[in-house]
Amino acid sequence: MTLQQLNYVIVISETGSFNKAAEVLYVAQPSLTSAIKELEKEVGITIFNRSGKGVTLTNDGTEFLLYARQVYQQYESLLDQYGKGGMRKKKFSVSTQHYSFAVKAFVEMVKTFDTSKYEFAIRETRTFDVIDDVSTLRSEIGILYLSDFNRKIITKLLSSNDLVFHRLIDCQAYVYLWRGHPLAKCRSITFPQLADYPCLSFEQGGNSSFYFAEEILSTNEYPRTIKACDRATMLNLMVGLNGYTLCSGIICEELNGSDYAAIPFEADDVNPNSAMEIGYIVKKNSLLSEMGKLYIEEIKSYLRQYAGGTEHADQNQGSDSGHEKAEG
Repeated sequence: MTLQQLNYVIVISETGSFNKAAEVLYVAQPSLTSAIKELEKEVGITIFNRSGKGVTLTNDGTEFLLYARQVYQQYESLLDQYGKGGMRKKKFSVSTQHYSFAVKAFVEMVKTFDTSKYEFAIRETRTFDVIDDVSTLRSEIGILYLSDFNRKIITKLLSSNDLVFHRLIDCQAYVYLWRGHPLAKCRSITFPQLADYPCLSFEQGGNSSFYFAEEILSTNEYPRTIKACDRATMLNLMVGLNGYTLCSGIICEELNGSDYAAIPFEADDVNPNSAMEIGYIVKKNSLLSEMGKLYIEEIKSYLRQYAGGTEHADQNQGSDSGHEKAEG
């Protein structure tokens, strides 16, 4: 088993194709196929399922990939410290639910580095993929939320993937809509008021469980619903269809624009409010990289605009906490 073979496995898993991986790696496709067959023979497992549509990891392959990433990441760290010339780019990736503040913090973090010497990536993606990306070390940090409804399931999933959650801020539900919406000038909005408008939510793919929903109060019965895959489409639907979504109320106007408003959701006996506990996930016992530390500090700095009350230091990662004060 060689480091080159481990890198081959990582790149094939990311591209989903031997042909595409060969192009990325600048090797002949037959040589790549042969190297993987030799590796599978040596370790005694089948790493990839092959089909006309590409390749996918087997169950054994998924576990093997996790260890391969860990080993290859350590190798890259050695190159950073002792490699000749030190010219290899350092990598940093974040996976997050669709939060504009997470993107804003990423932008501010990247500004402090020479991008010619670093390789950065941010993925706004589905809840399950956020967890999977951090679990498989595709991303160093993941951003998501817990609530009374999803906490037990998500916490169990995090634990089984050797991940830990660090709290950043608690938020109440807000109704997010465009400023031309008929309800945009309300001081607060009740659930019955929303009945005539489509509720917008982020599509969660094959793992479309209520527990993975990015929107708070996802268990309520919505007479009109539309799903979208990205934040830009969501904003377009708000304008075109007078749609709305339920969110934390923490909105970055610099990225989303000033044509939208977050208005407090007014609970009632049938539709109670629920707190969102937004935080970040990392591998258990891991140490944040220089980029990771700065990214978390940028998020905390941005969230302090909305935080009130007392703050405390998280014993493990130094997380700040507080209660949100969002403007609607």
